[in-house]
Amino acid sequence: MTTTARAAVLALPDGPFELRDIEIEDPRPDEVLVRMVATGICATDAHVRSRRMATPLPVVLGHEGAGVVERVGSAVTSVEPGDHVVLSYHSCGRCKPCVSSHPAYCDDLWAANFAGARLDGSNGLHVAEGVEPHGHFFGQSSFSTHALAHRRNTIRVPRDLPLDVLAPLGCGLQTGAGAVLKALAVPAGASFAVFGVGAVGLAAVMAARVAGATTVVAVDVDGGRLELARALGATHLVDPVRVEDPTAALRAVEERGLEYILDTSGRAENLDAGVGALAARGKFGFVAFHEGAGAVVDAGRLTLGQSLQGIIQGDAVSSLLINDLARLYRAGRFPIDRLLSFYDFADIDAAFEDAGSGRVTKAVLRFTSPG
Repeated sequence: MTTTARAAVLALPDGPFELRDIEIEDPRPDEVLVRMVATGICATDAHVRSRRMATPLPVVLGHEGAGVVERVGSAVTSVEPGDHVVLSYHSCGRCKPCVSSHPAYCDDLWAANFAGARLDGSNGLHVAEGVEPHGHFFGQSSFSTHALAHRRNTIRVPRDLPLDVLAPLGCGLQTGAGAVLKALAVPAGASFAVFGVGAVGLAAVMAARVAGATTVVAVDVDGGRLELARALGATHLVDPVRVEDPTAALRAVEERGLEYILDTSGRAENLDAGVGALAARGKFGFVAFHEGAGAVVDAGRLTLGQSLQGIIQGDAVSSLLINDLARLYRAGRFPIDRLLSFYDFADIDAAFEDAGSGRVTKAVLRFTSPG
């Protein structure tokens, strides 16, 4: 038995998404079939589309899915049909990082999330005619009315909260919040700055306030996003275009330097400015630098105990952090909804265009109920 779904298939680099009917295999013992309600659009989807990441084409992307469980495999006990779930990144569950509560650094990270197949190399997506699209992107491929996920990346969430609001917790918002709350572990009373206040950076701002940081600096060139950052908890704003020296502007906020800095932009100049603004023993975390970005630093600038830390998925254990953030949202302390703009699934190309141009902070696709 298979499930017929409508999926957005990317066939060409920088090409449009083609809505196609696909057949999805029944869940294997450790898999979960989810009827999608919503899915966020993340920069990583755009990177695959532009071929900055080598996931094979054609492919069904999407990795911030949220929906309702329809069927579960025989070995799945963590969720059951009817449960509301958010889908997150995938991991093997067997390697040293996974068993030590750091699955974001899984030894099989690439194969589990970007290879376009299950970890055993098989593909659960099929079509009646033409080339079969690759699936299992981030263990979900949620640009589809149904997604075949794994028990490890299917997170049960409270039924009283809207799934279209919770969907971005699966990657982008988890990354920003987790970078603050887990990876950097920003303590109460600390000083914190974030370069780039898109969705990931704004999640970091909100998380810094949750953590009790007393100084929260937002750095960005977009005045509208800076004002949103202020509304969400930033105590200081810096536009690097409007200041002669961004490092000096940060040190004007905290003379001894910032204790914690996060870069979400991937811009080499922000690494330089941020390291210059680090306090003694300060930590600089980054989530977006990629090979060839030219982001390098002279080790001699870190002699006062400062450190650099690469961060994936906020170093989050998704089943824990996603529900923590959902509870904070319910309590009004993590207002995800203020970041979101909603689109019908059929308007996926327009949503990508708006997200890529910066017209919206976080685009979320909504699905009509199939059948």
